[in-house]
Amino acid sequence: MLELLPPPPSDPLWDLTYEFGDDERPERLNLVLGVYRDQTGTTPVMAAVREAELRLAQRSESKEYRGLSGNAAFNRALLDLVLGTAPGGPADRAAAVQTVAGSGALRLLADLICRTRPGTTVWISDPAYVNHRPILEAAGLRVRTFGWRDREGGFDTAGVLRDLRDARRDDVVLLQGCCHNPTGVDPLLDDWEALAESAVRGGWVPFVDLAYHGLGDGLEADLLATRMLAARVPEMLIAVSCSKNFGLYSDRVGCAIVLGATERSVRNAETALQNAARTLYSMPPEHGAAVVTTILQDDGLRAAWRAELDVMRDRITANRADLTAHLGNLGCEEQARTLARQKGMFSMLPLTPHDMLRLRRQYAIYGTTSGRINIAGISAHRIPCLAQGIAGVLGAADAPRPVIL
Repeated sequence: MLELLPPPPSDPLWDLTYEFGDDERPERLNLVLGVYRDQTGTTPVMAAVREAELRLAQRSESKEYRGLSGNAAFNRALLDLVLGTAPGGPADRAAAVQTVAGSGALRLLADLICRTRPGTTVWISDPAYVNHRPILEAAGLRVRTFGWRDREGGFDTAGVLRDLRDARRDDVVLLQGCCHNPTGVDPLLDDWEALAESAVRGGWVPFVDLAYHGLGDGLEADLLATRMLAARVPEMLIAVSCSKNFGLYSDRVGCAIVLGATERSVRNAETALQNAARTLYSMPPEHGAAVVTTILQDDGLRAAWRAELDVMRDRITANRADLTAHLGNLGCEEQARTLARQKGMFSMLPLTPHDMLRLRRQYAIYGTTSGRINIAGISAHRIPCLAQGIAGVLGAADAPRPVIL
């Protein structure tokens, strides 16, 4: 049987990560994977997470099955966090199911779309998160794209709205709620209002991927667009990840949220999500969800977590500002202005795949082929080296000559 399997494509991000691991140059810099690293280059365990884990260990509760929806208290906490707690608000017509991280939420919701209307077209941005298309197509959905950036590297409001005029009623449009991956380019609130109006007028269903809330403009500010959409449209899907803002990468904690116009439709969707989970992995792991629940239900831990999240966001913002300043000093003013408008963990460099290959070979700086770098993954003292490498590839007059090893 296995001899019949054709050679499958490999994962480009992990290919680069393995290549980095084999690189023996001491100055090498890994900006490929989307993980937060502190000044020492370590992905830390948040103090609030560590304290929550200690409390869970002391309680030593039973490890009995939680059920197909996972941890019910976690689901309630995530609904309140994402959609708010106002009486009569969107959370009152929503249901949540715990998932295996944000990718699991995307897949469960994609399965829900396919079961509801097989062959549905889902629109994704161009460029998009590298795993969006594979997840959607694996669920049996058709994928079309709409533009995202204008010629100056900002959000292309007119272009996006023009492209989405072709979205048919009951098509689904996948939008990243904040800190767009890979570009770091987000719509302004007025742009989000225009997108909501387009959804209502065109009858398409928003599908929000929420993976980086808290790392852009702040937790509440990063959730404004999602909450506004939820208040405006009759139906909506939301995939939530706790990997980045809780630092629970390997614990795989996420949530799939559905909003509907009637209680019956929401309950049917919740059951469909449970059934899909049953056939994929039965039920999600408990530990990470219990950690998040412990934090969100305790005022002291919640405040400590918010403070740590603010520190992470401020460090990401400072890294981007520092890189922008260094690029400007090296004669790359236009590129610096473009980077300065981006936000979140990722920045999109104005480099071609060939340029990124040169950056890797000549400067030992690893980013994705598309030009994405993880701005949250670099120590401050390495930013001048990063700027010099970018400027060198761009051919800036003030850039140092590359060291070829």
